[in-house]
Amino acid sequence: MRIAALQMVSGQAVAANQQMAADLVAQAAGAGAELLVLPEYWCLLGQRDSDKLALAEDFGQGPLQDFLAQLARQHGVYLVGGTIPLKTASPDRAYNSSLVFDPQGVCIARYDKIHLFSFHKGREAYNEGKSLEAGSQAVAFDLRARAGQLWRVGLSVCYDLRFPELYRQLAADIYLVPSAFTYTTGQAHWELLLRARAVENLAFVAAAAQGGLHSNGRQTWGHAMVVNPWGQVLAQQAQGAGVVLADCDWQALQNWRLQLPALRHRKL
Repeated sequence: MRIAALQMVSGQAVAANQQMAADLVAQAAGAGAELLVLPEYWCLLGQRDSDKLALAEDFGQGPLQDFLAQLARQHGVYLVGGTIPLKTASPDRAYNSSLVFDPQGVCIARYDKIHLFSFHKGREAYNEGKSLEAGSQAVAFDLRARAGQLWRVGLSVCYDLRFPELYRQLAADIYLVPSAFTYTTGQAHWELLLRARAVENLAFVAAAAQGGLHSNGRQTWGHAMVVNPWGQVLAQQAQGAGVVLADCDWQALQNWRLQLPALRHRKL
């Protein structure tokens, strides 16, 4: 099954971000991708973290969700909509939610980001907890590929990558990681963490990313990539908008898990 990790450099204009996302989805679908992943915050990287609250939608309705559903339906693909803000009970908080749309445009899974990023290094500081509410449920879904195999796909978002227990709980064949890693933390840990999650779970990992200098002055690390269960990077793009394509080989996955049955050897 061919998958696509999409990389963007989202800005402060939602319409421009939508056009960029639509172009990348069309490119990936045209190249034969069945499962496509947009990056975290694909719809907006505002001047302030709280800017996203103005876009928050009720789950099941809203222009961002309609846009993603239409793209999935138009191209006949499974589309993971990176993340969009969904409303909570508080007007001062939103969920950072990853929604999955099937080829008919139906939303078949929702994951609310559990781990909220916080980082402080001199003038560089982030605290997602000021505007986001954490989710509490691990989420995976089943995808029937065009070739007939049934893949278990686990959902995660960005900072979740540092918490391996989430991935163990998901017990998936493919893990998706839509992200907006900072340049500082990405340079140090991004590839290392992605390859670790792939190796320890003997699974494919597809990580979409924000990658470049944004209109709000923020710089993201990029390097969207797909990693195979042996820890090899199959494809990646350093910076700038683009499509990262790779083929997930079902039989190779089964062979690796037979040769090294570490998942069956777990004691804890």
